[in-house]
Amino acid sequence: MINKEHRLSIGRQARLLSLSRGSVYYLPRPVPAADLAVMNRIDKLHLEYPFAGSRMMRDFLVRENFDVGRLHVATLMKRMGIEAIYRRPNTSKPAPGHKIYPYLLRKLPITRPNQVWAMDISYIPMARGFVYLAAVVDWFSRKVLAWKLSITLDTAFCLEAVEEALAKYGKPEIFNTDQGSQFTSVAFTDLLKSHDIAISMDGKGAWRDNVFVERLWRTIKYEEVYLRAYASVSEARASLGRYIDGFYNTRRPHSSLGRLTPDEAYFNALPAIPMAA
Repeated sequence: MINKEHRLSIGRQARLLSLSRGSVYYLPRPVPAADLAVMNRIDKLHLEYPFAGSRMMRDFLVRENFDVGRLHVATLMKRMGIEAIYRRPNTSKPAPGHKIYPYLLRKLPITRPNQVWAMDISYIPMARGFVYLAAVVDWFSRKVLAWKLSITLDTAFCLEAVEEALAKYGKPEIFNTDQGSQFTSVAFTDLLKSHDIAISMDGKGAWRDNVFVERLWRTIKYEEVYLRAYASVSEARASLGRYIDGFYNTRRPHSSLGRLTPDEAYFNALPAIPMAA
């Protein structure tokens, strides 16, 4: 699909094919099998106990006969892009040039599609190695509007997902994320501001703000990811596409949506387009 001898750059070819540029350069990750086993178990434990920091996570793992120390657990959690979710004073400072925006959703009734979009990134285990999944979701309908895979926690694949969602579905009034460096970057916030979208960010580590996206990741992982052992990025992309686009959005009913699918909840609630006279 990607021709490295073509006159177009690899990055340009990836954009034309709607692929994350990072995935084009995929090589098997030199991660020891023992670390992958620990990371995959951490991933599942984090879904069950999102409040667990590296110390508690270490204790869980040791009780399951993993030979691992707290600092190593902390290193692996950082590499996976996960942290404990709990309320704490916000003593951290944004990276140089990165601005933290206020949380705009407190007590805000979410009553219609395209009122609020949310975005997050999650670790996705494969048979050997792992990738990261970024998804843009309509808060009202739970519809996954766009998603991308990458082998790195960079900003580029997040931008690609947002640009795809904007091209397909217009724009939201508010865009909510956590305070990850990908989302506080100038490139990311400038993209939203260029479309006159209000920017909202979760409180650092606040459990309240993460419940919605944590529920999405739990669904995707238990119903798709943990049932597979993706052999490659392309296989992961194809299988996740079948699940997200072919099942989750279109066929899976949600109790919180009155048993509607995300597509039904999204499209049924969109304002009717007046017919030409």
